[in-house]
Amino acid sequence: MSEDRLAAHLRTWLGRWPGTGAGLTVVGSPARDEPGWDGGLHRVIGVATPGRGVLSVPPAVVTTVRAWLDAGGSPARIPEVAGLSGDWFDGVFRWTERPAPLPDAGEWVVAGHASVPPWLRRFGGEVLVAVDRGTGEHLAGVGIKEHDAHGRELAVVTVEAARGRGLARRLVAQAARRVLDEGGVPTYVHARGNTASARVAAAAGFPDRGWSFLAVDPR
Repeated sequence: MSEDRLAAHLRTWLGRWPGTGAGLTVVGSPARDEPGWDGGLHRVIGVATPGRGVLSVPPAVVTTVRAWLDAGGSPARIPEVAGLSGDWFDGVFRWTERPAPLPDAGEWVVAGHASVPPWLRRFGGEVLVAVDRGTGEHLAGVGIKEHDAHGRELAVVTVEAARGRGLARRLVAQAARRVLDEGGVPTYVHARGNTASARVAAAAGFPDRGWSFLAVDPR
């Protein structure tokens, strides 16, 4: 996968890529007023490299947010300054073109199937699940957040009793291979303090390049 695929995703998702100059380039995008992958509104999203980045906001607040940041205001106060409901999120953004060569651990199932746990059904399409072959119990799964024609963000959860077996990393690598085969770019986002998720991402072949994911999470 060339980085052109990643750039195409970020341009479509954010409304512009890369940013101009140092710091965050604030872009007003109509997409922030339209339903996202889950049918909800994601009013502020951004991706930043160590030197610069792009923050995508609704067109109605672009002037306010830009002026706030230009004056040295803290990004964490954007929800308050722009009158947007939600909490500021500053996490780690990862992507890969070479998933770890780990063995497959699950099977693809239609999200609406009765065996799929409720948390996975909301992703729609197909989800990747690992089950206990003896009991049929669901052990872990990966859902895909389809942001645009290029970007596919992976989300994984393992039930507590099945943790420590390496299922999550194997499922994430398996899902990433499918995304790449379909012409997309697999991405992975986690909170900075979530060391377990960070270990899964690294083991699955998603290195930490020092990139950030910024957002206002709806309450």
